[in-house]
Amino acid sequence: MRVGVVTFPGSLDDSSALRAIRLAGGTPVPLFHASDDLKEVQAVVLPGGFSYGDYLRCGAISRFAPIMSSIIIAAEHGFPVLGICNGFQILCESHLLPGALTRNQGLHFVCTDQPLIVENASTPWTSGYTKGDRLVIPIKNGEGSFQASAQTLNELESEGRVVLRYADSNPNGSKNDIAGITNARGNVVGVMPHPEQAIESLTGPSEDGLTFFTSILHSLVGR
Repeated sequence: MRVGVVTFPGSLDDSSALRAIRLAGGTPVPLFHASDDLKEVQAVVLPGGFSYGDYLRCGAISRFAPIMSSIIIAAEHGFPVLGICNGFQILCESHLLPGALTRNQGLHFVCTDQPLIVENASTPWTSGYTKGDRLVIPIKNGEGSFQASAQTLNELESEGRVVLRYADSNPNGSKNDIAGITNARGNVVGVMPHPEQAIESLTGPSEDGLTFFTSILHSLVGR
């Protein structure tokens, strides 16, 4: 299974995402922001980092990259996309996901191993989990506070579209302790925690994040 990872100017975690895909058993495919060629991949990861230096707003410039034109069209037809941290911000800027990520409560950059609860285990990226699973996955963000209107929050909650929720504490002031969401169709997922940084106990706090990548591979085989 071929899973692409996009590199934008300022991406930091693209190599880690490529490695996670490989460890999960997939074929990692580097994709470049300036090309609209998806190279026949079957899913895409938008990695973390500070694309274009987070100028204007996080993800606001990357949203107009040529590769995003292809990803937006594909996602609207059910193509699986995972946005991690800055990738989540890009998905919101692209209107593939609702809401916005704003400056953290307290205006401090947060870097910590974060307890999480799995709320939705039915997406292609989370199908290997069980609803209610507790995970520990690192977060590292300065603008990770998920904000949305009351109507949007109600829709996300009532439709079961909250994918991850912060447990024990809310590190950045996100509404409803939301750490990740999905679109109505379930193929586009955005998360602020970094699952690609929790794939081996030797280098991370856990191996809890690897299931994101094994999940997408099993989902692609099922399709």
